[in-house]
Amino acid sequence: MSTEFPETPGFPETPDDDLTVIRVDRFFPHPPAKVWRALTEPGLLVQWQMPGAEDFRLEVGHRYRMTSVPRPNTNFSGVVDVQVLGYDVERMLSLRWADADPEHPADWTITWTLEQEGRGTRLFLVHEGFDPDDPAQLMARRIMGGGWRSHVLRALGQTLERVG
Repeated sequence: MSTEFPETPGFPETPDDDLTVIRVDRFFPHPPAKVWRALTEPGLLVQWQMPGAEDFRLEVGHRYRMTSVPRPNTNFSGVVDVQVLGYDVERMLSLRWADADPEHPADWTITWTLEQEGRGTRLFLVHEGFDPDDPAQLMARRIMGGGWRSHVLRALGQTLERVG
């Protein structure tokens, strides 16, 4: 059974005038420890993120590579070099995502923040570093914002439903 986890007030979606960031706020009816596992255990990450997520390690400085479909209209090569920037167990995870092709300017920070809310978890995503003067980056922001809100967080929710 697929469960929808609607956005709720408390962490505003990205204001239209801030073109450098995507902000998403979701509530999951699972404790922070379970959500943290889905964010940091390679066997669970691979269920809801791009191929290559199985190489994740919760270690500052660790690098790995994920792959997806190239998107020429956003100057995305389809390959993301990821680096773990920092974490606070069951509270925060920060990653650097950069396009593996040096000809493409994508260089973003993805930060997940978890807050216990009742018996569940409020999960905040901040995806920052978009260049508002680059039309391809604005297109990437639009596509990725929609992807985070619909496909990715839905897949994370489905993964959480399957985890014991």
